[in-house]
Amino acid sequence: MSDLGFTCSCCGQRHDGLPLGFSTEAPVYWMPEMADDPDCGLSSDQCVIQRQAFFVRGLIEIPVTDLGEVFSWGVWVSLSPEKFARATELWEIPGRESEPPYFGWLSTDLPIYSSTINLKTNLHTRPVGQRPLIELEPTDHPLAVEQRNGITTARLQQITETLLHPDQ
Repeated sequence: MSDLGFTCSCCGQRHDGLPLGFSTEAPVYWMPEMADDPDCGLSSDQCVIQRQAFFVRGLIEIPVTDLGEVFSWGVWVSLSPEKFARATELWEIPGRESEPPYFGWLSTDLPIYSSTINLKTNLHTRPVGQRPLIELEPTDHPLAVEQRNGITTARLQQITETLLHPDQ
């Protein structure tokens, strides 16, 4: 792989490389004070709010066309209580990847796009130990277009700069 270092157009500093992923710690609906509520729970893979809202963490994968690599957004998707129960039941079961995809709503706001909250998704389970794949409904939303068509290294640099310098 070539050197992915770049000089940032926002701060003028040289950065050693372009990250191939960014992730969020919790769904947009999670508040820190919920951590002490017995009806709420947040792990690195799943989230429950008030025993009424259920979320799974997965990856939106976007090909970086001129690199031959994949950039991943670590995001959260809400699932119905039934689908969440099923996903939880199979979480550590080999072969879970043969499960049909689960419909869900994107529950992460990615600030570089117009709102991403409640985009329609399908969550595809993968082998145990791998985060699920999040497939967006094929719409004209910029994130869905990038998932379908891929991005260039220049776009990846733009995403990185925007996330490193959100106030600019």
